[in-house]
Amino acid sequence: MNTESAASTADRLRAAVHWLLPTRLLSRLTWHVARSPRPWLKNRLNRFLVRRYGLDLSEAEHSDPTAYPTFNALFTRALRPGARPLPEDPQALISPCDGTVSAVGHLHGERLIQAKGIEYSLRGLLHGLDPAPFRDGAFVTIYLSPRDYHRFHAPVAGRLQAERHVPGRLLTVAPSAVRAIRGLFLRNERHVTLWETVVGLVAVVPVGAVNVGSIETVWGGPVGEAPGLSRDFGPGEGVFLGRGEELGRFNLGSTVVVVLPAGVVRWADGLVAGRPVRMGEVLGRLRRADAR
Repeated sequence: MNTESAASTADRLRAAVHWLLPTRLLSRLTWHVARSPRPWLKNRLNRFLVRRYGLDLSEAEHSDPTAYPTFNALFTRALRPGARPLPEDPQALISPCDGTVSAVGHLHGERLIQAKGIEYSLRGLLHGLDPAPFRDGAFVTIYLSPRDYHRFHAPVAGRLQAERHVPGRLLTVAPSAVRAIRGLFLRNERHVTLWETVVGLVAVVPVGAVNVGSIETVWGGPVGEAPGLSRDFGPGEGVFLGRGEELGRFNLGSTVVVVLPAGVVRWADGLVAGRPVRMGEVLGRLRRADAR
């Protein structure tokens, strides 16, 4: 179900140049600039962002870019209440974020598709968490560009069972890099979360990228403040979030990977790599684990 082309020579050259950049230093500098409350700076940056990337603020909490106290506040803007009504079908699996489908389909054992001709290990992605519940399961990867709404939400209702912060690089996750850098999502910083749901365990993995120095969760705050965080939750201990409730946010463009067990989802017709999606949009229909 991945229709994107293989990496071009230009993709490989861009990836090679980016590989040499001090991406963590650049991300730290961006972190400070993006949080500056100085009106002369943040207003110029906010207006530039809207012009450069064509941000649509009609659904946002504030439609005026200068109403946000910092550049980062605009990037991590909330939606206004009622802007994204959820589907009535209780079995609908929804998109956790706005963005573009990078890859979608089914695992080959414990292997996922990164891009055409490139696979990577689920075991590596989960970083020590057991991949067995997802063997031959399903996955979707969504790339968030700078123009997208940057909060991510629960694709299905569930209770947090485990979380792992995985320190790593902050390489770009732009489509050209995804096509050219093998194991990209295994190299980058990420926060692995497992959720107990009506269809069994579901993994939601936000992946960091250049200028994304802090992935935040609604239950724990910035995950980078506790590098290597590893927590498991007993029955009823982890936070419960309903479908569509906010899980967290990025500070610039990045990626979210969702992984499900085998036989629990039928992907929506036309859901292919390169298709834009919006948070709350139906990605597929779920079947309960006890109905398989």
